[in-house]
Order: sequence, then structure tokens, then C-alpha cells
Amino acid sequence: MQALEEKLQYHFKNPALLEEALRHSSYANEHRGANFFSNERLEFLGDSVLGFVTAEYLFAKHPTAPEGELTRIRALLVCEDSLHEVAQRLELGKYLKLGEESCGGRTRPSILADATEAVFAAVYLDGGISAASALIHRVLLDTEREEVAEEKRRDYKTILQEFVQRTPNQTLSYRLFGESGPDHDKTFYFEVLLNGGAVGKGAGRSKKEAEQMAAKDALEKLTDQR
Repeated sequence: MQALEEKLQYHFKNPALLEEALRHSSYANEHRGANFFSNERLEFLGDSVLGFVTAEYLFAKHPTAPEGELTRIRALLVCEDSLHEVAQRLELGKYLKLGEESCGGRTRPSILADATEAVFAAVYLDGGISAASALIHRVLLDTEREEVAEEKRRDYKTILQEFVQRTPNQTLSYRLFGESGPDHDKTFYFEVLLNGGAVGKGAGRSKKEAEQMAAKDALEKLTDQR
């Protein structure tokens, strides 16, 4: 666990908290006699700690933003995709304790996102809100990641549709042309067709995301042509 603590830039006074944060329910269920807690309770607490720290950060950073805008930005920052990215950077998957039935759990976005929240809670219980806040700010809250989250929110399909409709009789369609990876962690590949001809390609962890990335690629190419 020392290597993970170095990545977290936090040393636990009670290492059992970090161990619990990385213990999936599948592992706890297979070792009932050991009276292990899974990380579900810590995940519950970590969700609230993350929500508070993020709300405080956005409240201070955007002093004139209305409540609805702050709520929207917070949702983007603390979504499963964002927490999954944090887990990947910290390599949490290497440290998870999983049961045999949790096939592919070390790379499953939902499991990694939950573990990230559990780690936040473990740091909070071990070192208080200051320690948890410092960690969350280091790994999640900065201007660059806020911009990345905002970029993901944009509906490129709608923007592309409005763009091509400036010219009459244009037809857009999307086509799946490939996929890769195991069932629990697939990548989909889409292309967008304008009047039957390919004008953009994109990949994503869902078909919807892949379509959006294809639309973004098409927008960039079509804009450059004008």
C-alpha cells in the first residue's frame, strides 16, 4: 500500500481504512468469516465528502454563477467518467481486492469510480476534511479538468446537424464500423456520413460517446473546408 499512499500523497495513520476502501463487496462476500466490511459504506460517505468539497470549490471559483450552473458543473466534475479517470491515474485497479465472480472488475469503470469515492472517505476519516479536500483538489479539481468536463458535455451531434442544415437537402447518418475489447469494457467505432459519404470518425466507451466523437471530428473537418 505504500506505493498507493505515495500516489495519494497521503500517509494513513490507520491503514485498515485504506484496505477497506479497496475491498469490493465480492471479496467481502467470499470471506464472510473474516468479518470484512466491503467499501460500500465508505463509498456512501465519500460521495458526500466529494460533493461538499466540490461545491465549496465551485462556490468560491464562480462567485456570480447561479445555483443551477454550479449544480451542472459539479455534476460534470463528479460523474462516473471523471472518477474513473482519477482511478486510472492512481492505478487503483492494481490494489483492489475482488472476489472470483467480479470478472474484469479491475478495469470496470463503475467499480473503479466507487473505489475512488471510498478512498476519499478513508482519507477523510483518517485525516479530516482538510486532508480529504487537499486530495480531491490534487486529483480532480482544477481549471483544466473543468474544461475537459465541459468539453464532454457539448452535444456535437446537434451542433453538426445545425451546421449542415445551413445548406438545403443535406442528410446526416451514423454508422457503427467496429468494436473492440471485452464485454465489460468495450470500445465502439462510429463514422458520420454526409449524403452517404464519410466525413468524420470517432471512438468511445459507449455508442453514444462514439457518435459524439465522430460528430466532433466531422465538425472540425467541415469547418476547415469553409
